[in-house]
Amino acid sequence: MIIDRIALILIIVGALNWGSVGLFSFDAVAWISGGVGTLLARIIYIAVALAGIWCISLLFRSRDEVSRTHA
Repeated sequence: MIIDRIALILIIVGALNWGSVGLFSFDAVAWISGGVGTLLARIIYIAVALAGIWCISLLFRSRDEVSRTHA
């Protein structure tokens, strides 16, 4: 499903951002959007969080169901 791929991309963005925070104390989302408290940054953070919640559903899908939707 396309929503699964979008969610995966957002999760990867979030993971890379957290990695840059942990390794370099650099928040790429805040840097790109002009600060942690800006509306754009908050939208990105919320989108990543919702993608993470969506990806929880992947844990509970049967393997056959996932194969059918991606075929």
